[in-house]
Formats: sequence, structure tokens, C-alpha cells
Amino acid sequence: MKSAVEIVHEFWRLMATNDFFSVGVLLSEDFVLEWPQSGERILGAENLARMNTEYPKHGAWQFSVQRVVGNDVEAVSDVKVTDGSVSGRALTFFTVTDGLVTRIVEFWPEPFEPAPLRSHLVELNP
Repeated sequence: MKSAVEIVHEFWRLMATNDFFSVGVLLSEDFVLEWPQSGERILGAENLARMNTEYPKHGAWQFSVQRVVGNDVEAVSDVKVTDGSVSGRALTFFTVTDGLVTRIVEFWPEPFEPAPLRSHLVELNP
């Protein structure tokens, strides 16, 4: 059976096809996605696919996986997301049971300007 890390890599590969219904093969029947920042929950593979399909976009969504860490049953990914106009970064926590994703908890942090008071201590990362 594939590890959670392997399943997460496959999840993002399928997301990158922009055929969001294809991701359903990796999700359990009782799948839930939680966005703690907005308090929203998305239940089921179909709702996840419809949400991603119906979300306003300016071009095909692109997903750039920066890092995935985890073990057999849990994994966390750091992914840059863009449609060519809008960009964001998702920190996504996956729970896997019997080879299927049962739960995702996802955070979309907002970028912020560096504080001038520490400019003498830091470098800016491009």
C-alpha cells in the first residue's frame, strides 16, 4: 500500500490536470476538507471537484509542490498555486486511511511585507 507521502504527490499531480473530478479516486467516501481560517468544510469528492471547477479563474490552475513530509498515514504539503493572475500558497495536512485520503485541513496564509525594524538581520528571499 502507498504511503501518505506518495498519495499526496499523486493528489497534486491529479490536481495539476485541472480535471478535479479525477482526484476522487484518492478520496474516501467520508472525505472532508476543512479550512479553519474561514470555518468552511467541504464534504465528499464531488463537492471538492465542483468547488475547484466553479472557482473563478483566469487560466488553468498550476500547482508547484515545494515540499511534502510525512509517513504512512499522515503527510503535509507546501504548495504554490496560481492561475496566471492570482497566486497563493497552501499548507495542507492530509490524513490517509486504507490508502485513501479521509481528511484534509488546509491553510492559505496571506503574504505580508517585511518589518523594517529587522531589516539589518534578514535577507529577502526572492
